[in-house]
Amino acid sequence: MIFRPPSRARRVRLILTVAAGPLLAGCANKETEVAPEVPVEVRAARTGEISRLVTAEAVVFPLEQAVVTPKISSTIKSFLVQRGAHVRKGQLLAVLENADLSAAAVQSKGEYEQAEAGYVNSTAAGVPEQVQKAELEAASLKSALEAQQKVYDSRKELFTEGALPRRELDAAEVALIDARGKYQQAQKQLDDLRRVGKAQALKTASGQLAAAKGKLLGAEAQLSYSEIRSPIDGVVTERPLFPGELASANQPLLTVMNLSRLIAKAHIAQAQAAVLKPGDPARIFIADDRSPVPAKVTIVSPALDPGSTTVEVWVEAARPPAALKPGMTVRVSVTAATVADAVLVPKDAVFASPEGSFVLLAGDDGLAHQTPVAVGIRGAEETQIESGVKAGDPVIVSGGYALPDKTKIKPAQKASAGKE
Repeated sequence: MIFRPPSRARRVRLILTVAAGPLLAGCANKETEVAPEVPVEVRAARTGEISRLVTAEAVVFPLEQAVVTPKISSTIKSFLVQRGAHVRKGQLLAVLENADLSAAAVQSKGEYEQAEAGYVNSTAAGVPEQVQKAELEAASLKSALEAQQKVYDSRKELFTEGALPRRELDAAEVALIDARGKYQQAQKQLDDLRRVGKAQALKTASGQLAAAKGKLLGAEAQLSYSEIRSPIDGVVTERPLFPGELASANQPLLTVMNLSRLIAKAHIAQAQAAVLKPGDPARIFIADDRSPVPAKVTIVSPALDPGSTTVEVWVEAARPPAALKPGMTVRVSVTAATVADAVLVPKDAVFASPEGSFVLLAGDDGLAHQTPVAVGIRGAEETQIESGVKAGDPVIVSGGYALPDKTKIKPAQKASAGKE
């Protein structure tokens, strides 16, 4: 068989056919390529109630606590209560040795009674010696005045009858005027002595009585310091000493706590504390206890803690259970605000970008649509959407992370709109 090379025209057709083959194959593959579908979970946005919760760690303290310290140093004579005893305000808790103080109180009482008797005697006693002398002088001058008055009356009568010259009557009148003046001066002096002397006597007696009373009150106060009483209602939680030991002044002898009202003190960041106010409902969570203790906010400190720059918040449990004890660490949750009929979506369905928050909606065209939203309250499970989404909108709640806009999706589940 003889081989014949192809003609020039045939060779051109072969080259074109070989060159066009890959192009045709690529076009065929492109026409048959299908965009992938991303499986996602879709849930309809709902309306319901949501609360803004502020949570923090806290330490429990009693609302009332008294560290009882004696005002004097003395040996402990006896304790009348044990640790754990329930006591009332004013109840006697312990007694210190007080024999010397009791003797001082008895002595002061006697001195006071003596001063009181002296005061009574001073007020009822006779006048002093100077007053007595003035009284005698006034009485003498009064007698002289009366005698001179009789002489004047007698001479006047004789002068009227013509039996006595005028000069004798005038002399008797001068003597009468002189006697009257002396008597009036003596009487005035007597009155002054009586007034001043009486006041001075009473003042002296009154001062002695007041001094004795003050000494008695001081002795009784010192004696009372040996009796240790509870300043509040509560439970004895500390009693570090024993009878026979020395109790030092201003050193703790007992501790009494009022366990009927406990508070949890939490230090909360400024931004979170800004939305809290007294009266906000709260809950206290005890470790290993699923039942929270109802409580409320009583104090939001108006100033920052200088060490941590946080705000101290008190959450009070009015009827604390036995499991809640002072000194333990708990978790508090405060409901700062509540919105009813809010549009809610699961918190995992809301994403953040430099432009703001957005969610992905499952469109009827089978694509995911990135939708900007305004976020309100962020709850533990759900987030409030203030604008951008309405109740019933299909929101991608799973599988939407880093999903580009208008990606083809395959919903695994689609719930209808609801209202709770």
